[in-house]
Amino acid sequence: MAPQRFHEQFDQIQRSMPGVPLAMGPDDSAEFFYEKGVVLARDGEEARLVEDTVRTHFTEATGLTADHVRRAGPETNRTGVTRIQVGDPGHGDRGGDRAVAHALRALRTHEGRAGRRLVSRNHVVSVAVNACPGDEPVPAALTQGTNPAPAGTAYDPDGAVGVLVIDTGLMHDYRSLPLLAHVQGDAQVRECDDQGILQQYVGHGTFIAGLVAAVAPSTDITVRGTLNDAGAVLESDFGHKLFEAVDEHGWPDLISLSAGTSNGRTDGLLGVQSFMEELRDQGTLLVAAAGNNASATPFWPAAYADLPDFADSVLSVGALRGDGEHGACFSNHGAWVKVYAPGERLTSALTGFRAPVPYVYQHSTYDACRFGFTYACTCQYPRHTGVLSEGRETTSGKADQVMFEGFAHWSGTSFATPVAAGMVAAHMTAHKERDPRAARRQLLETNTEYAEVRGAHVPALRPPTWRPVPVVRLAPPA
Repeated sequence: MAPQRFHEQFDQIQRSMPGVPLAMGPDDSAEFFYEKGVVLARDGEEARLVEDTVRTHFTEATGLTADHVRRAGPETNRTGVTRIQVGDPGHGDRGGDRAVAHALRALRTHEGRAGRRLVSRNHVVSVAVNACPGDEPVPAALTQGTNPAPAGTAYDPDGAVGVLVIDTGLMHDYRSLPLLAHVQGDAQVRECDDQGILQQYVGHGTFIAGLVAAVAPSTDITVRGTLNDAGAVLESDFGHKLFEAVDEHGWPDLISLSAGTSNGRTDGLLGVQSFMEELRDQGTLLVAAAGNNASATPFWPAAYADLPDFADSVLSVGALRGDGEHGACFSNHGAWVKVYAPGERLTSALTGFRAPVPYVYQHSTYDACRFGFTYACTCQYPRHTGVLSEGRETTSGKADQVMFEGFAHWSGTSFATPVAAGMVAAHMTAHKERDPRAARRQLLETNTEYAEVRGAHVPALRPPTWRPVPVVRLAPPA
């Protein structure tokens, strides 16, 4: 992980949540972000136990004060959790929160007796996943088409598979592309700032909708702008927003989710537990990104796929390298990741179909792979500065200005996820299977494709219209 990039992403997310002070955690590393001064607990008796225990602990402990311990949200709500303030959110720096750390420790004895978690940090759920994306979008020529290319399946309005994309919303001109004819949803709140700078993760939701539509044309896709704020949302709010999405649009066949967080635990996220339990009983299949941390640590909600109670209702998806033979350098991995799909340098819709649009463009460049890989990976790409010409070569014009004609190349488990969701939807269409969970089982049972990820052979879903991208080996250092 590149510390400078991590802090840049922290600053970006913090700016998108100006009233919510954040910290990096856990206290001795930067594994995730969370809200300072606040913990989560289940409604009712458990919340009262947490509040009373923390207040007593802080009153008795040296250097702590119970002055700030109070409820910070409704005592009951549909998510089943409530926010409890335990400290001054303005105290301390981004490196951690002493009040939250002590609140968690205060409940250890009670959690040991109960045999389960009673309290949690309020994590930031983000498409940046550990605030470090696979890479940023790079302009792609419209003449090159998408990759995967659109499948030849006809759209059937009576049998179309319903797909709900939880993401950043849609660009203003997305309907200009015929591929997205059966897409609807929330508009991107703000595409550019006053200087014309494309905002963080703008186009992400449109890009994902394009991937689903290309792999599975007979789909009705709805994109929600749940993650409009730099691709991030607090765990406590995320549960509410998930319920709002299904309340408004109904429970779909598939949910494609390219966001999440690690939390240092193996039992899920307290803030979305109620939603996951309702999901389990509805028949919807959640297809979720495994995350871009190059880690084997469980990443939620994707890692629910490895919990017995939810294994049938969640499909966790990791990313394959551009050639589709191995895992991408950034992809999370481990037994909790159930399938891998192409996720490096895919091509899909971004914006600007009416005319080429210039954007001042902010990107990162690394001298070497953040994770120690030896191929020309996305950590080192894009490497351009200056005005990007139609031929996508650096010129001597204004620095960091590029032209998006509508398509982009982009990498991350964010994009392997809709590819896998599209393949489940395409299987439903081809076999007239109305149960998405049965379709997932059938697809994986009949799939004979494999790839190698960190020395392990893993199931791989490669769309028939996907084209491998040549992998360039880097010369060893002198």
